[in-house]
Amino acid sequence: MKKLLFAFLALILTTSVFAAGADLEINTPAIASLKASMQARHGQLASHYASGAVGLTRDGLVAMHDANAVPLAQRQGVNGLVSAENGDRNALYREIAVANGHPEWESEVRNTFAQRWVQKAQGGWWYQDAGGGWVKK
Repeated sequence: MKKLLFAFLALILTTSVFAAGADLEINTPAIASLKASMQARHGQLASHYASGAVGLTRDGLVAMHDANAVPLAQRQGVNGLVSAENGDRNALYREIAVANGHPEWESEVRNTFAQRWVQKAQGGWWYQDAGGGWVKK
């Protein structure tokens, strides 16, 4: 019971420290490179967000939401874009946590960005709610 209480208190304290001290706008060469890569790719993904083929996941990544919205001949390319985007997103969350001097904050950084992606999504884009169900914004 004491271990459970300690783990719960540690989670609360870590989350509070994260909220109070994390700089999500921190910039390093690695972060700048990841952001540039993501920005360049966004132009290729935008139409797939708009068509509903690709959506935002609850864990801060992207996923194929409706493969039928992509012609069969293009699906492999879209899957490649999704994979590259997720690789950059995972690296970005890790780099931001490390740049803040707290690699243990990676999951909190991820959760914060997951919420930001949905807030900034355009109307008509799909995203996963907290339960993992798909919702159209």
